Amino acid sequence: MGEDIKTKAAADIAKNMPAEEYLYDLADLFRIFGDTTRIRILYSLFDGELCVGDISTILGMSQSSVSHQLRILKDSKLVKFRRDGKSIFYSLDDDHVRSILDLGMEHLEE
Repeated sequence: MGEDIKTKAAADIAKNMPAEEYLYDLADLFRIFGDTTRIRILYSLFDGELCVGDISTILGMSQSSVSHQLRILKDSKLVKFRRDGKSIFYSLDDDHVRSILDLGMEHLEE
């Protein structure tokens, strides 16, 4: 009888498993979060939008390094931008990004 329960449990899990494509995309998303510089950039945007110059000053990095990482974050839909004349301001794409970082910190603090 215990074998039947294990088999049913395994079948239920397999049935509810997301498609490989989604799991690949999720792994790729977490890969983006796996870089300290990108995490620092995301945290710098917690309180609102900033331009590349401000982010580079806050983090003590070159503007080209920050721009490169922002491009990765933008392509991954973790940050968005708005143009104001010649300036471009970056911000977190949505509250999901903040929630992911908050949950990660909460997990580390337990």
